[in-house]
Amino acid sequence: MAIVTAAPLVLAAAGIAHPHGLSRSTASDWTQLHIALLPLFPLLTVGLLVPLWHRPRVGLSGFATVVAWVGSFVYAVFYTGLDAVAGISAGTAVEHSGGTASLGPVKRPLYDTGEALGQAGAYALIGAIAAAAVALFPKYGARILPGTAVLLAAGWSFVDSHIFWPRGVWTMLGFALGFALLVWGTGKSAPSGVLPRRPAGDHETGE
Repeated sequence: MAIVTAAPLVLAAAGIAHPHGLSRSTASDWTQLHIALLPLFPLLTVGLLVPLWHRPRVGLSGFATVVAWVGSFVYAVFYTGLDAVAGISAGTAVEHSGGTASLGPVKRPLYDTGEALGQAGAYALIGAIAAAAVALFPKYGARILPGTAVLLAAGWSFVDSHIFWPRGVWTMLGFALGFALLVWGTGKSAPSGVLPRRPAGDHETGE
């Protein structure tokens, strides 16, 4: 549970500290924060990869597992692009913009490029969440539905909220809750009260 919720909780805390806008006065903090977050954004997918670990690689579940892994990879690549372009590059450009009268020509192209990369990554994450649900449902049934619903809602919000306060912070907390529910739902392979089947040759000992 701690492994899958760590990244979204740290990102939520970072969202509270995130500058509300990029200007010369905030550029240094903006840049440094995005450098620190560079390895953290990809770790958001750990919440999906843990429940999917050792899942079957055959049939529809196997195909969905592969789609979920690929979607997680695409998210990690493209959202890192957003962090690098609209975060690190834009912050550095504004910090060293000198006497430029308007910062718009400095920020806008970087923002637009970063936003396109970030949206591609966020949509890939939504696809990975849906694929993970398809992969896990045959074994765990309705127990995965609460976590999946929360994650899909958080993923949709993530498309344009990022981690900015307030909605972005609530989005990260939603991811933490969704991943926790998903891990809880996949924590047992048999319904409560049903004993696992004995392996062949395992006889009662009378003890």
